[in-house]
Amino acid sequence: MFLQTLTNIDIILASGSPRRKQLLEDAGFHFRILTKEVEEHYPIYLQRSDIPLYLSKIKAHSLKSDFPDSLIIAADTIVVQRREVFNKPSSTEEAKQMLWKLSNNMHEVITGVTICYKGQERSFFEITEVFFKPLTEEVINHYIEHFKPFDKAGSYGIQEWIGMVGIKKIQGDLMSITPPGV
Repeated sequence: MFLQTLTNIDIILASGSPRRKQLLEDAGFHFRILTKEVEEHYPIYLQRSDIPLYLSKIKAHSLKSDFPDSLIIAADTIVVQRREVFNKPSSTEEAKQMLWKLSNNMHEVITGVTICYKGQERSFFEITEVFFKPLTEEVINHYIEHFKPFDKAGSYGIQEWIGMVGIKKIQGDLMSITPPGV
């Protein structure tokens, strides 16, 4: 019944993330993907849970004036460990450093979502705690070489190989952990 009410609505996913696309497809939504290049910078005074909300709002707002009658869904994900925010790595060395820091430790994956529709806006976030097993240099190098984690905050995607071999446990919602590609 719910999905039937959305059949006449133009739904736009403001994300190029393959995982977010797959989640909406699996839920039975018909949508299109549109993204605009936005500056993913945030004020340093924001609390950790406010960062992905702020970024998801920027992404949603970049499209809402061009598509005022569309339902726009935007999201952003960050990784936080001991107050340090791990963004997308810019190099192999930076990806290795992040994965070493996450190894044998707990971190938070925080996803913020903003939905805009006909002048209304709703935003929310979800926090999931992820506990990594100790990672070896061989595991880290293999992951970086074969899975190219440069479009993911924290240098990893939990649904990829490293999630199967490197995650000890998860507390929270596994479905809220998505690669933050956009």
